[in-house]
Amino acid sequence: MTSRFLVLTLSLMAVAAVSACSSVPKGEAKYPTGMDRNTKVDQNDIYSDSQSIFGDGGISLLGKKKADTTGADGVTVNSYLWRAALDTVSFMPLASADPFGGVILTDWYTPAETPGERIKLNVFILDRQLRSDGIQVKVFRQVRKGNEWRDAPASIETGRQVEDAILTRARQMRVEHLAKD
Repeated sequence: MTSRFLVLTLSLMAVAAVSACSSVPKGEAKYPTGMDRNTKVDQNDIYSDSQSIFGDGGISLLGKKKADTTGADGVTVNSYLWRAALDTVSFMPLASADPFGGVILTDWYTPAETPGERIKLNVFILDRQLRSDGIQVKVFRQVRKGNEWRDAPASIETGRQVEDAILTRARQMRVEHLAKD
């Protein structure tokens, strides 16, 4: 009797262990970006919500449901800020643009006026609302010393000026859109 009980117990434990492995995502986990961690990207995203036995929305306690942080298109950033940021940095080569995470990374740009200096921008759109604190710009600067580029301090004011230009363009776009309606 004891050996049957032991075999049954071990069999049940093996079945439970194997069935638990089916929910492990396959492939490499994604490195977190500036996106909202509650946004579902794909099954391989380490911050995606796991499936629930209670359905997609889980259990609704006291009539409250989980807030939807994405729009109908899945974009988690303000579309005016996104388009205005792309317009504002369009003179620079883009290294990366992620509309879902709200991140725009430019490549190095050398102005014609200062050939011994180059800049790079990282633009982060942080909100779905058109607000002044919904955007952040990081400026990186390098100067040429001989045949190599060396990091140099960038003016904080330059980042603010780019942020102001993006916000101004976003407001213009919004006013134009509302005038059409």
